[in-house]
Amino acid sequence: MRRSDRAPRAPRARRVAAATALVVALAAAAACTADDGPATAPSSPGSPTATTSPTGTARPTDPTSTGEPPSSSPAPPRPPRVSPGDARVRTAVEAVTTLAGRIGPRHGTSRAYLRAAAWVEARLREHGWQVARQRFPVPGGVSWGVPVDAGRSVNLVATRGTARPGRPWLAVGAHLDTVPQAPGAEDNASGIGVLLAVAEALAERRTRLPVVLVAFGAEEPRGPGDDDHHYGSRAYVDALSPAQRRSLRGMVSLDRVGVGPAVVIGSPDDGDPLRAELVRAAERAGAPYVVEGGQRSSDHWSFVRAGLPGVRLGSTPYAGYHSAGDVPSVVSRAQLERTARVVLAWLR
Repeated sequence: MRRSDRAPRAPRARRVAAATALVVALAAAAACTADDGPATAPSSPGSPTATTSPTGTARPTDPTSTGEPPSSSPAPPRPPRVSPGDARVRTAVEAVTTLAGRIGPRHGTSRAYLRAAAWVEARLREHGWQVARQRFPVPGGVSWGVPVDAGRSVNLVATRGTARPGRPWLAVGAHLDTVPQAPGAEDNASGIGVLLAVAEALAERRTRLPVVLVAFGAEEPRGPGDDDHHYGSRAYVDALSPAQRRSLRGMVSLDRVGVGPAVVIGSPDDGDPLRAELVRAAERAGAPYVVEGGQRSSDHWSFVRAGLPGVRLGSTPYAGYHSAGDVPSVVSRAQLERTARVVLAWLR
């Protein structure tokens, strides 16, 4: 084609102006998607499904949160190598608004707890997981100043058919119950929300090792001693076979994971290799994090006290702890998303 046949090019100044306008538009669009606000998405009820007998691979827990501040300043975030889109934050938000906004207080042996368990089980099944119910007895007592009756609670144990006795596996858990007076948005609908977001993200994806997800019942205290809480996780650990214990490579407890600017990674002992794994996962995910020692106040402690590897994510102090003020508005969407990213980075 002759030079005279070509369409005339736009002047250089006009091309530069157009490119500049495109950059500005993209920056504005990115700013509009940023969200560090409270979890306020509407909830949608789920229909309960039939239950199955316990598998013998999961047991209940009952951690008591201390509310102690993290021990160090947050480490700065790095560019993520795990896509934020891997976990849908609205799945976690729906759990917070449904459990805390619609169902409300749900101590481990209450009818409200069984309603919450049915809703969570339905969500897990929708995401393609097989769910077994593990029932266990819970004594009566006083839970954060309120008398509660003895009864039975239930753990929900979700698998995808890939875990095999004696072969390496990973566990992620979160307690579903609350103290009697609290709707439990942060403590611990936030943890259940991230558990469901992880279940959804893993539905069609492979992980480095088989994963078992557990929603624990009766985690909250019914007395002052170390044996007066974590009933669900203790029952789960007690039911593990010797081969399952030997092959467990790590358990992560999601407990109060929706408040704060950084993901708290806690373990009973400093130098814990599993905690170091979670730190590396947070760095791969580009999530700010805080490392905490002396942490025994969650379901991971039931594993650690039995000689198994366990770490907790979460525990930033907040005003509504164990009170009627623990409502969905205290939970940050951004913190839910950060935590889910860290868990997925660890599992993959």
